[in-house]
Amino acid sequence: MPAFPLIPRRAMACAALLFGAFALAAPAMAQVSPQGAAGWPTKPVRIVVGFAPGGSTDVMARHVAQALSEALGQTVIVDNKPGASGNIGASDVSRAAADGYTFMIGPTSVETANPSLFKAAVLPSRDLTPVGSVGRTQMYLVAKPQIAAKDVRELVALAKARPGGLSYASSGSGTAPHLACELFKQVTGTSITHVPYRGASPALMDVMSGQADFVCDPGIAFPHIRTGKVKLLGVVSARRSPFFPEVPTVSEQGWPGANLDIWFGMWAPNGVPPDVLARMNRELGKALALPALKARYAELGAEPVAMETAEFRKLLADEGAQLSGFIREQKIVVD
Repeated sequence: MPAFPLIPRRAMACAALLFGAFALAAPAMAQVSPQGAAGWPTKPVRIVVGFAPGGSTDVMARHVAQALSEALGQTVIVDNKPGASGNIGASDVSRAAADGYTFMIGPTSVETANPSLFKAAVLPSRDLTPVGSVGRTQMYLVAKPQIAAKDVRELVALAKARPGGLSYASSGSGTAPHLACELFKQVTGTSITHVPYRGASPALMDVMSGQADFVCDPGIAFPHIRTGKVKLLGVVSARRSPFFPEVPTVSEQGWPGANLDIWFGMWAPNGVPPDVLARMNRELGKALALPALKARYAELGAEPVAMETAEFRKLLADEGAQLSGFIREQKIVVD
């Protein structure tokens, strides 16, 4: 009689298959376990920006990337994927491996406004995971230097005297600057022609050259405002700018309701290990508190505002409800 019971061949085959399956699954399980993600990152991290170089999103992302590179001990590169108001970049990130090496920085409008404007294959609220905020900017109504208006009242008078005769530039159809100018048109009761560009920088350049009459600028015009190359007529926000406290808001000049700040945030592909997301949120908060980064943000007209992931999710939900309703009521479409 044998010392051990005989195991049927079929049972042995099943056991071998199960062992093989666990062996194959082990790397994936380690990838999402706290122990497997503890050493992250071990290679360069990519931050996708769905807008052209030189705009607010791009410049802000590069400042954040530099600070994160120092904190994480790995190179953090910015990869521009412009187009469709940030949708192309969002789509790229949604398809990326959920390994913690691809993120997206963009305005919150990518999630809160784009679904109401585009029939896109990617929905950030469904296909991406929010990580945290990276700051905000106010919107500035900046006009060409030769325009015959020194404030919002005079600009509105010009627009009403020539319905459709004035034009405003934007960083693209569906972007926050586009929506801010449409909000301005709504509250002032004016008819003004929209001229979309592929980014905030080229939009501003054509206002400076006189090709367009004004732009709702997210802050990149600051150096040109100070040198007189463009005119700052008002602030499209609920409060005055800390950078130009002497300039009244559009509301203060007689048209309440023209308030739209731009919030910026970071997203990741769905499925990234929770401890990687938590660490990235912590490192974002530390980076945004750095005096050097605050100074760089100020040059852009931006304020570094850190948020926990839950708080950032609430911001997205509230802004989404506001903008989707506005877009629907005003029948705003992309050009």
